[in-house]
Amino acid sequence: MIEQGATRSTVAFNPKRRQVAAIEQVGVIELGRRGAVMITIETFVHVLDLGGTFVFAISGAVAAVNRRLDIFGILVLSFVAGNFGGIGRDLLIGSVPPAALTDGRYLLVSVVAGLITFFSYAGVDRLRSPVLLFDAVGLSFFAVAGAQKAIEFGLSPVMSALLGMLTGIGGGMMRDVLLAEIPQVLRSDLYAVAALAGASIVVIGDMLGLSYGVSALAGGALCFGLRFMAIRHGWHLPVARLSAQGRAGIGPSNDEKPH
Repeated sequence: MIEQGATRSTVAFNPKRRQVAAIEQVGVIELGRRGAVMITIETFVHVLDLGGTFVFAISGAVAAVNRRLDIFGILVLSFVAGNFGGIGRDLLIGSVPPAALTDGRYLLVSVVAGLITFFSYAGVDRLRSPVLLFDAVGLSFFAVAGAQKAIEFGLSPVMSALLGMLTGIGGGMMRDVLLAEIPQVLRSDLYAVAALAGASIVVIGDMLGLSYGVSALAGGALCFGLRFMAIRHGWHLPVARLSAQGRAGIGPSNDEKPH
């Protein structure tokens, strides 16, 4: 399938994107003459976005089922978990309205994931370990896709890496907030760090002039590898060994004791 590089509004917004789009357009024309097929960077990023959306939507739906939400609540949580990271990224870089609100495929993917979980929760729950691996894959997809989109909009390398991380963790954080829980990303095994590492590889690759395919593959592999090893071996960041109450040598107050 042969596609144009970028929309007119995005190209006009950023001179760098205009140059990239011109190069991609020439490549499409040249390959078209030879009868070849080309997938542009935008198409690749879009595929990664949709893949990550589906995986994270599954995680949101599973959390909703575990908290005994009804089918509407399940679909809401699946959409939130699958899309709020990308929505936050798009709002911050000025890509408005966000892709998740203008492209119906994001909503469709989220709804399908929610319905699959609702009607086949037993099967999804039996695949808990594979779902964790899929979650790691989704984190990798979002981290590298988010970093690349931030680069295309002219953000600095540091901000692009942080936006890639935000894309990966934003949906899960909002899901946990809606469920009145401490976000797992703040206490999970190397979650945000893995996303930041993968996004940083994409940024470094862009600075070195490497193609996005190479840097995305390397960044995604690093993110997945870190997350997989964290799941497998329980890797995590250091935490405080004692609470403030523990250091003071006092127990919980009467209000904090379980009843």
